[in-house]
Amino acid sequence: MALDLADYEQKAREAVKAFWGNRETAKQKQIESGKADQGKRAGVTAGKNMEGFLALMLDIIRANGLDHAGIHQSRAMLTLPDYFRPAKLWDLLVIYKGELIAAIELKSQVGPSFGNNFNNRTEEAIGTAHDLWTAYREEAFGKQPPPFAGWLMMVEDAPGSHSPVRDSSPHFPVFEEFKGASYLKRYDLLCQRLMQEQLYTTAAVIAVERSAVNTGDFTSLSDMTSLKAFITSLAGHVASTAARLG
Repeated sequence: MALDLADYEQKAREAVKAFWGNRETAKQKQIESGKADQGKRAGVTAGKNMEGFLALMLDIIRANGLDHAGIHQSRAMLTLPDYFRPAKLWDLLVIYKGELIAAIELKSQVGPSFGNNFNNRTEEAIGTAHDLWTAYREEAFGKQPPPFAGWLMMVEDAPGSHSPVRDSSPHFPVFEEFKGASYLKRYDLLCQRLMQEQLYTTAAVIAVERSAVNTGDFTSLSDMTSLKAFITSLAGHVASTAARLG
């Protein structure tokens, strides 16, 4: 049976428009209330701004055979046990017949600051995955096949994310592929390596301009880290799980 990608491109465009629209609404409310966004925190922790992508993931899961699974998106139901810390809060969990089927993180970053935020996101992604798989190894979820672990990043396509960046490493050279790489390119490399090292089943990054509030346009940086690759991998995992568990 063919996988159902649930018209993901159109739904992703709607999610992009909602992302920027929600940010503008929140910004206007802050202005009206007289509260400034200290440190541009909203540019890093978008929270509900990624709900359109969350809805897309739900459609993919339901369309490929697990509409009757426990698909959790409320904060009280999104915690998994970890190994190096007590627990971790995810953005989406899928549980079926006592198995952890999928755990997904949805992240975003907008300018003007990209440097420190990129480093923080990188450390967070690596640490979260290492904790998850160590907990899995120690049977924190019981004896079961490996779950789907997904990491999706949306980054503002702006001069600050697109421009070459210099690094200082006085003792040993950085890897060649990082030399002069923009933050968008670094996110692409990060996602590739998160998958190559089997830290995530799939990891994706998309670039989105602010003007996409009107169009919903988004750009993938490589086939390996594209939104289509993410959606297809998730759909395949869900479909195979549905067939296995009936």
